[in-house]
Amino acid sequence: MPLLPCVAVDETLAFWRALGFAVTYEQRKPYVYLALRWSGFELHYGPAPRDLDPANESSGGCLVMVDAVAPYHAAFTEAMRRAYGKVLARGLPRITRYRPGASRFSVVDPSGNTIIFIARDEPQELEYGGSKRLTGLARVLDNARILREFKSDDRAAYRALNSGLRRHGDAASSVERALALAALIELATALGEPERVSEWGAQLRTVSLSAGEREQVRQAVGDPGTLEPWLPGTS
Repeated sequence: MPLLPCVAVDETLAFWRALGFAVTYEQRKPYVYLALRWSGFELHYGPAPRDLDPANESSGGCLVMVDAVAPYHAAFTEAMRRAYGKVLARGLPRITRYRPGASRFSVVDPSGNTIIFIARDEPQELEYGGSKRLTGLARVLDNARILREFKSDDRAAYRALNSGLRRHGDAASSVERALALAALIELATALGEPERVSEWGAQLRTVSLSAGEREQVRQAVGDPGTLEPWLPGTS
C-alpha cells in the first residue's frame, strides 16, 4: 500500500474518482491524508515537500501487480472518455498507451506520481531493446518499444523511428515499414504534430500488405482507429 505525495488534493480526488476509485478517507488538516480504493487495491496520499514540482514527474510511484493488464487499461480509458471526453494522453494527469500483448502501462497522477500496472507473469529478465538477434528496422522497432513502454519517452521513440526508417526502410520488409509508420502516426498524434500524421499516413497508404499483415499492423497500436484513414487495401 503506497503512500504518495499529494500536491493538489482536489485535483487528485477528482481524477481518481473519475477512474472509479472510492475515497475511503479524506483529511486536509492538520496535514493531508487521503485513502482511495478500487478493485482490491488502495492508494494513500500524504503531504508533499514544499518544493515538489509535479511537472518533473519525480514525485513518487508504485507498482500494481495484476493478473492481466489489458482489462485495467480498458477500464481506465473508458472512464476517462466518460469523464473528460477523451483519453488523457498528454500532460498531467495521463495514461500511457497500451499495445496489445504488452505487460505493463502507467498512470501519472496530478502530483506527478507514476502508478505502473504490471502483469504478474511478466518475464523476470526483460529484453530492454538493442537485441543482437535483431537487425535493421526490426531492431529500431524493438528499441522504440522499450522507449515507449518501459521508459515512457514518446519523444525519444519518435526520433528513433524517424531516423531508423530513413536508414533502414528501403531494406526492410513491407510489414516492418508499415509497423514503423503506424507507430509514427500514433506518436505524432500523441505529441501534437498533426501535420506529420498526414505525412506518415500518405507513406503507409503506399505499402502493400496482406490481410494478415494489415491486421498485425492494426493490433500494434493502442487505438487501431487512428490508422483507418491510412491503411492500404489488402492484397
